[in-house]
Amino acid sequence: MSKKETTKIIHAGYNPDDYHGVVNPPIVRASTILYPSLDAYEDPNTKYRYGRYATPLSDAFTGALTELEQGYNAIATPSGLSAITTAILGFLKSGDHVLVVDTLYPPARHFCDHILVKMGIEVEYYDPLIGSGIVDIIKDNTAVIYMESPGSATFEIQDVPAVVKVAKEHGIVTMLDNSWSSGVLFKPLTHGVDVSILSCTKYIVGHSDAMLGAAVAADEKIYRRLKKSAIDLGVCAGTEETNLGHRGLKTLHVRMKEAGERAPKIAKWLEARDEVQRVFYPGLESDPNHAMLKKYYSGCNGVIGVLFKPIMREAIVAFTDALKLFPIGSSWGGYESLTQPQYLKKCRTAVPWEEEGAFLRFQIGLEDPDDLIDDLEQAFEKLGESS
Repeated sequence: MSKKETTKIIHAGYNPDDYHGVVNPPIVRASTILYPSLDAYEDPNTKYRYGRYATPLSDAFTGALTELEQGYNAIATPSGLSAITTAILGFLKSGDHVLVVDTLYPPARHFCDHILVKMGIEVEYYDPLIGSGIVDIIKDNTAVIYMESPGSATFEIQDVPAVVKVAKEHGIVTMLDNSWSSGVLFKPLTHGVDVSILSCTKYIVGHSDAMLGAAVAADEKIYRRLKKSAIDLGVCAGTEETNLGHRGLKTLHVRMKEAGERAPKIAKWLEARDEVQRVFYPGLESDPNHAMLKKYYSGCNGVIGVLFKPIMREAIVAFTDALKLFPIGSSWGGYESLTQPQYLKKCRTAVPWEEEGAFLRFQIGLEDPDDLIDDLEQAFEKLGESS
């Protein structure tokens, strides 16, 4: 019997028969694994060897993620950034050239500029809208093309299949940060991407109470390199965090659906404000990325970028300080609404950010949208008083 994805993910990554009928896999706190004999210890097919490599709980989580992303297998890591760095380091060496999208997560950019460069790896940033034109900047030593789609803060959607086609023609490994979709709205592996990277801290955990990352491989060869990188670097996810990630997967589709229904209403309301220069949200028909979203994505999440018209900093301070339901916070994907300033001039080089005006990112949580709009309304009043 064929099952829909929402049904599959509810039942993925666990087997109650293994645990006396217990519906969820038990939390497994393990470092040492005991063996009944020397032969068992030396058997390369022994399933569990050490807590850092895998446990029944981590297998349940990575198995469910693999089902969600339609891949071969996955690794779990202590954070989204560690998933990025573990994946990248697994496929690069000194002397290699890596192409990195200009709109990537700023801490990942810091890693590229300060760690990869020190290792003798040439890092080149490219326009997220380059598509098949990426062929013009590929070099003989290009080993990896790193994508993030939609891009951080401004949400440019890459033509992933076009980039992948060029990469495969040149034998280049492709990676994509799929945190925005969280495995629900877009399936990069089905479009030929080799590694899908997830900040599970965001929508997958969903409650702003755990740091967790993952990387899902498209095939066995890619997975072996990914897993070897994690083992060599000593990377593994914590037990409690893995449990929270596995739990979060069970309600992920419901929460993503809610986010995709609430955010457009607020994005449209923000777009109509005189104080706003532009709203960045691919779910809006006015957004230049809307057509690409409709082509490749099944929906939109709850994160909105807002570029304000140039005003004094004091007015933006008055606005953010007046917000009651949008505290300043550095994450997104949780149950609660947040806002965070973005400093795009500091982290764009291939396509320099030339716009003037404050840029705020809004995470739309599970509060009633009308209450969120009321809160924004009174904050705009404070902005007006301070302008």
